[in-house]
Amino acid sequence: MQLKKNDDIKLKIENSTLDGSGIGRYDGMTVFVRPAVRGDEVTAHILKVKSSYAYASVKEIEKPSPYRISAPCPVYGKCGGCCFCHLDYAEELRIKQTHVADCLRRIGGIEPEIEEITGSEKIYGYRNKAQYPVEINGDKVSIGFYANHSHRVVNCPSCSLQPPEFEIILRAFTDYIVKKGITSYNEETGRGLLRHIYLRKGTASGEIMVCPVINADKMPDEDALVKTLTGACENIKSIVVNSNKEKTNVILGKHCRTLYGSGYITDTLCGLTFRLSPLSFYQVNRDQAEKLYMKAAEYAALTGRETLLDLYCGTGTIGLSMASKAREVIGVEIVENAVEDAKTNAKLNNISNASFICADAAQAAEMLREKGVSPQVVIIDPPRKGCSPAAVKIIAEMSPRRVVYISCDPATLARDCKLFEEFGFRTLKAAPFDMFSRAGHVETVVLMIKK
Repeated sequence: MQLKKNDDIKLKIENSTLDGSGIGRYDGMTVFVRPAVRGDEVTAHILKVKSSYAYASVKEIEKPSPYRISAPCPVYGKCGGCCFCHLDYAEELRIKQTHVADCLRRIGGIEPEIEEITGSEKIYGYRNKAQYPVEINGDKVSIGFYANHSHRVVNCPSCSLQPPEFEIILRAFTDYIVKKGITSYNEETGRGLLRHIYLRKGTASGEIMVCPVINADKMPDEDALVKTLTGACENIKSIVVNSNKEKTNVILGKHCRTLYGSGYITDTLCGLTFRLSPLSFYQVNRDQAEKLYMKAAEYAALTGRETLLDLYCGTGTIGLSMASKAREVIGVEIVENAVEDAKTNAKLNNISNASFICADAAQAAEMLREKGVSPQVVIIDPPRKGCSPAAVKIIAEMSPRRVVYISCDPATLARDCKLFEEFGFRTLKAAPFDMFSRAGHVETVVLMIKK
């Protein structure tokens, strides 16, 4: 029988993907079924058929998998934020570990030693940052997350991945929205005021920042907003307005204005204090980040004599955490605010052997190479798209003894490792970390050495 849309078929789920889909086979065709679990026996409803595979939803679970659990979230399946809430955590870790190994082998053509994935001690309430889209229709205020593959807001102020204070703050913000008649931004028309509510918490310090992202320069009655929020949560140390008047789906604009507090909060990581502004990059799972940075330091194997080049350094967290073991740290970051934060963080921790350059990674590496700077160790922590081929080439030409690559996307990591191999490096080890429990992402630290 040739599959077609709206067919119902019986399937035994054989495996799972990183987006929470189960994988079954039907007459030689691969069928991806959401939300199914390895070991489920289901009736699947076909949604879309391609030449060699199809997409389906679970119509009925005939026999549940031993790995299936009851999702603790009331909007699970509607909200696009999580994909593994229906899954035993050990099975989630297996999926992520397997995905890293598959990408390195299939895309990179390499099979390094892969260490056992480091799971998170907290699988709920671990996130220190959330960016909530807002949708307002009259008196109905929806603050939560986008539905899967859409920009329709699913109301979810009490997300189980966030700290409990975030729900308190969102409910207070909702009161302000209703009382002041605030409108929400419309992506199609470019009109409306409130785009997102961005919350950040220092996990160790307990300090909280509230940052409304608006399509204007000011909020109505900002004094009332400050009074409402600080009255609801005593841990709020800073309230900052971010202006984003561009017709774009990029969340944050470039301009911030402080309404209350200092404009930043602080947190401690690896024994150091870091100052966090709205535009600062900081790992969302602070406790797991400490473990990840310890593994990166282990792979870097610094002795105190090396120059360490930290590319895509953000606010300097990785390089500064290793500064005491290096002769010199040079951080490179293209976001100007992040570079200023990194310099501030170095002063804050009395670190004198670290300097920071505001530039594109490839351009900065080329500039340093022309100056004769020869780092013995290079740390790379790029965005999801990975490194540019130009950056890989220039890093390789600097001939570091070790390259430590931290990646949030195993596919682009594997692609870049393959390119490094072509330039004379060998991928020795990989260590996956679950930084995003219940979500379909996995972080990996890789060690490459010069052949």
